[in-house]
Amino acid sequence: MSVATQDTAISTGKITRALIYLVLLLFALFYLLPLFVMVANSLKPLDEITGGNMLALPQTWTIEPWLAAWSTAQIGVEPTGLRPYFINSILMVVPAVAISTILGAINGYILTKWRFKGDNILFGLMLFSCFIPFQIVLIPMATVLGKIGLAGSIPGLILVHVVYGVGFTTLYYRNYYAAVPSELVRAAMIDGAGFFRIFWRILLPLSGPITVVSVIWQFTNVWNDFLFGASFGGTSQPMTVALNNLVQSSTGVKEYNVHFAGAILAALPTLIVYIVAGRYFVRGLMAGSVKG
Repeated sequence: MSVATQDTAISTGKITRALIYLVLLLFALFYLLPLFVMVANSLKPLDEITGGNMLALPQTWTIEPWLAAWSTAQIGVEPTGLRPYFINSILMVVPAVAISTILGAINGYILTKWRFKGDNILFGLMLFSCFIPFQIVLIPMATVLGKIGLAGSIPGLILVHVVYGVGFTTLYYRNYYAAVPSELVRAAMIDGAGFFRIFWRILLPLSGPITVVSVIWQFTNVWNDFLFGASFGGTSQPMTVALNNLVQSSTGVKEYNVHFAGAILAALPTLIVYIVAGRYFVRGLMAGSVKG
């Protein structure tokens, strides 16, 4: 290949790469436009939104909409804001994620390293639970929560999310542990290690990548859930339900700046989790995708 041909090929490659980057940039800007609108309008006085351009930057910067959404917004009757519901979500998410992740790890450990008759059938049933629509279980779940005295409470919501999430966490850990050599478990058994000792000392220390996947997945599902929170929350409603009440409770002129601020506050924890640990999520998925 002549020097001129090589130079032409290099120039063509640079142009192609530049076009690809340009297209990706346009898609990114289009995707981030709603976020820009939310942030910009949450920092504006209301009159700039109703009488101005929603795509423009604020002329007068203010954090009053954020303060109103957090602590003084009108929700129902009491001017409580989103703060107590944010606390409800934290009290619900942390135990639900922790319990479902631990149960999924133990289930994956049993289904891969302590095989028994019918284990594939059991795993299939647990996998089937991942595809059951939320709406189907509302009435049975409400009946069960009522009979055990957990209806309308945070422990009831924790139980609901643990039951619904353990199928996903079991799937993640089962696939991940299938790639861990069984010889490690057999060697530990020969040395006298028992069930939980093997789990805590061998399997769990190797589970960092898939644990990140499980935590991020469960955190996102539980935090963003609206249906279960609205159906079973009662007086212990989570953040997403409170955000809907905030928007619906506005009378007269809609306080769009407060609504935008409230929506950002509701989405902020999930956004932070993905920014901090998003790359580990992909690594964890890939770590359990290849056996051997």
